[in-house]
Amino acid sequence: MTTERKYTGLEIAITGISCQVPGAANWRIFWENLKNGVESIHFMTEEEQRDLGIDDQIRQNSNYIPAVATIPEKHYFDAAFFDYTPNEAGLMNPVHRVLHQCTWEALEDANCNPDTLKGLIGIYVGAGDDANWRLYSRLKNSEGQQMDNFSLNNINNKDFLASLLAYKLNFKGPAFAVNTTCSTSLVAVNLACKSLLLGEARVALAGGITIRSEMPRGYFYQEGMIFSADGHCRAFDKDATGTFTSEGVGMVALKRLSDAIEDGDHIYAIIKGGNINNDGNRKVGFTSTSVEGQADCIRKAHKFAKVAPETITYVEAHGTGTRLGDPIEIEALNIAFNHNKEHNCAIGSVKSNIGHLDTAAGVAGLIKTALCLQHRQLVPSLHFKAANPEIDFNGGPFFVNTNLQSWEGRDGQPLRAGVSSFGIGGTNAHAILEEAPVRSDSDAGRKYKLLTVSAKTAGAVERYLSSLRGFLE
Repeated sequence: MTTERKYTGLEIAITGISCQVPGAANWRIFWENLKNGVESIHFMTEEEQRDLGIDDQIRQNSNYIPAVATIPEKHYFDAAFFDYTPNEAGLMNPVHRVLHQCTWEALEDANCNPDTLKGLIGIYVGAGDDANWRLYSRLKNSEGQQMDNFSLNNINNKDFLASLLAYKLNFKGPAFAVNTTCSTSLVAVNLACKSLLLGEARVALAGGITIRSEMPRGYFYQEGMIFSADGHCRAFDKDATGTFTSEGVGMVALKRLSDAIEDGDHIYAIIKGGNINNDGNRKVGFTSTSVEGQADCIRKAHKFAKVAPETITYVEAHGTGTRLGDPIEIEALNIAFNHNKEHNCAIGSVKSNIGHLDTAAGVAGLIKTALCLQHRQLVPSLHFKAANPEIDFNGGPFFVNTNLQSWEGRDGQPLRAGVSSFGIGGTNAHAILEEAPVRSDSDAGRKYKLLTVSAKTAGAVERYLSSLRGFLE
């Protein structure tokens, strides 16, 4: 029996989710993959490598890893829906194209229409740089001079991601482009939550995207670097040698909890609070991580959320599977959780499923955790067999969750989780999530219900109906 919830008034509801990650074009497929322990990475055959022009000398190098992880629908874009010409769409950075669609899908999922919403919409989003596409688009444009260079820059520069979306979708709240490397998207979520609490917007969209426009060709393993020796991420395992680079996008629609309840929204999970900080120089080098910095970030997130660490029973870790990074992360968590050996708290890393999404890594972990809370299930973290001997699992409450299992509350407490994301350069982010409040059942009402479908064209309506039929079947 769950006890009556006590809210601080600072809670934020996740009311909409949209994502594309390796192996999944939407969050529903992503959830099925997580439940079933699917690793969404492709190892190229020799024929595929030859087709890409990878010569024999590279393929025969023992450090060459032909592993790739890409998103399935990055080549498609409904230009007319967003009022772009075919020429503009052809020159637009794929990052912009995919993010336009993902942002709209998050709004749809949240049942939010920018043109009728009584209140402002804000957006906080970040992406990595893509010098390859910028060069390509300039060369392609110079062939026929389809656009002036100023306009070309607007649809290719990652710094215009937020403001271009605000223009196209009529968002009148804050529009921020964010970049803190790997922690970008979870920092964006933190900033969006603060914006809502300050009353700058009624709805805020937050997330990140990483897409590489060049053809995926695998990578070379280097001892001691971040990428793994075999293309698998074995977070916290003794055989871990790192992660693998991948691509993806994730966006969440957020509202103050009180507003979401008032509006009758579906709520995936609640963000109780969070924190962001930087390591400063409390580490051996600029790209290194800091126990003190991470622990301080997590402790302050607990304090802001007004939750005791012993009420948290899952942590979605940064979990890159590096020999040095994993022990530091667990030590920081042990400190933040007061080395409480009596408590049991599962940990996992979505990077073991889909690799490292770089600027989108944090929101991928957030979405995974929100779905776990919604379904009250803990999904397996992959490739863990025996712990890295440098990790002090005996010094705290943590264990790596390797099986799908039901997630039960303790002592009447709601389910709670933490989500970590740490960036190269030392910007740390941590969020505290809680399961959504129980909604009271509505009466049965009429025997039949009306389901309305809309789109911009008749053809789009038919495709939507066909997709809906397939889903219902």
